[in-house]
Amino acid sequence: MPEGHSIHRLARQFRDVFAGRRLAVSSPQGRFAAGAAVLDGRTLVRSAAHGKHLFLHFEHGIVLHVHLGLYGAWDFGGDREFRGASSIGAPRRVGEREVPAGAGADGAGNDGDTAGYAGPPEPVGAVRVRLASDHGWADLRGATTCAAITEAEAEAVLRRLGPDPLHNVNGGRDAFIKRLTARSTPLATLLMDQKVIAGIGNVYRAEVLFRQRIDPLLPGRSLTASAAGRVWDDTAAVMADGVRDGRIITTTAGYWSEPNSLPPSEEAHFVYRRHGQPCRVCGTAVALAEHAARKLYWCPTCQSTGQA
Repeated sequence: MPEGHSIHRLARQFRDVFAGRRLAVSSPQGRFAAGAAVLDGRTLVRSAAHGKHLFLHFEHGIVLHVHLGLYGAWDFGGDREFRGASSIGAPRRVGEREVPAGAGADGAGNDGDTAGYAGPPEPVGAVRVRLASDHGWADLRGATTCAAITEAEAEAVLRRLGPDPLHNVNGGRDAFIKRLTARSTPLATLLMDQKVIAGIGNVYRAEVLFRQRIDPLLPGRSLTASAAGRVWDDTAAVMADGVRDGRIITTTAGYWSEPNSLPPSEEAHFVYRRHGQPCRVCGTAVALAEHAARKLYWCPTCQSTGQA
């Protein structure tokens, strides 16, 4: 499932290429036909992300609310004014592919000449919703949630969510500390609870707990407020890096074979998907277990109970 940094990148991309433009909205698949009709011909005013939720706000007070879930992804294309990632979505489907330098924003390697842009291509596959401007298009497939809702309904969604470390607004850190340390539920469960903290998924959970040397099975109430605050601060930092880099990298340059460039995927994480391999710090084999129907990765030595 895409984690919070990807949704914030989506919000930024929609803001950069669609905000202030009147959009043609359709549902080639047909499942969102009624919602598309409500949005069609309206101007996108702003885009916002909170955790794993994307909100596209239109001029008449209607919001396109999208949660990508496990399989959802947005594909983009257009002319030279339409720059950015060509696809952002579920890692198991497409991950995130940046348009190569010198290519058109459709990723096809054209010169980006506006005169050569003939509009969106024919939809491929089950496109739930298509947004199109004079200069580009965005197609959504496979999302768990795709709904046209009111501003009040969008606010209700936000009230159900925990604080987003990428917003890092006043009170967010304190709210997280209070929610985390008030419960006896294991930290591995709490960090995936979007009512506790919005945006963390399996990768950030594993990596932040390792970076903080915290046993993932410790109950939340066993953490001190200062330790919980460090979890928030580290999460905010690595997720901000993810927004900047377009991928999750939690190791530091000292662990990379080429310290002056971003690492290959096999060097990007400390424990995630490294089960059975030696810990980069202590050499102990990284452990893997099923926890609340998700895979949990940790180092039994670096993250022993005594380390918290």
